[in-house]
Amino acid sequence: MFRFEKLEVYQKSIYLANYIYEISDKWPKEYSFNLTDQLRRAVISISLNIAEGYGRSSKEFKRFLEIARGSCFECVPVVELAFRRGLLDASEKQDLYQKLDEIARMLSSLKSKV
Repeated sequence: MFRFEKLEVYQKSIYLANYIYEISDKWPKEYSFNLTDQLRRAVISISLNIAEGYGRSSKEFKRFLEIARGSCFECVPVVELAFRRGLLDASEKQDLYQKLDEIARMLSSLKSKV
């Protein structure tokens, strides 16, 4: 196991990515190359930036954590649009918002501790 895999924020980001894959697998194929792809790339970017940044200097790791946090925010408009298109119900949207907010806060906290 790599050290970054022990970080709770990393574990939560992997869980969230898997959750989004499960949800978006059910979406109509017409959304595959826009909403589905965009949301999947943004959510996987969270864990990728944590992992890549972990092996860098403290200054660089902080920057990668900022990028990961930005990827959380990038997910928000896609989730909102998916909700408006009827791909998510209100409880799924709220659940995703809460998970994204929690991860964004954890990333900010981790950045301040590095």
